[in-house]
Amino acid sequence: MAPYASFLLLAALCIGTAHSLQCYTCVAATSNSNCKTATTCSATQGYCETIVGSATFLGVTATSITKSCAATCTATGGSALGMASAYTSCCTSDLCNVSGANSIKSGSAAIFLVMGTILMLISSSLI
Repeated sequence: MAPYASFLLLAALCIGTAHSLQCYTCVAATSNSNCKTATTCSATQGYCETIVGSATFLGVTATSITKSCAATCTATGGSALGMASAYTSCCTSDLCNVSGANSIKSGSAAIFLVMGTILMLISSSLI
């Protein structure tokens, strides 16, 4: 009888415990290495969200990374506005948002580099 009572006590203690999602969080970090603070999300927040914004002006690129816990999350492939873009990625496992948004990788950097080079060539030929 004692083993059954011990098992029931252990089961009763485990029923009340819930595992909360953990995400990396930061606001407007300039690089991914500056965005490694692990945070336990509330029970209503089931997503880790990463938003990466990037803007290029006169060949200089500025990047802003924001990571947070979120109740809802919609991934976006990017919205380019001239020389600026924003990407959102979502995931649902512990500390899954360790890297920046998947979409802003070398492809976007190459596009900005090519566009910047073309603009420089056009502007220098007009002078």
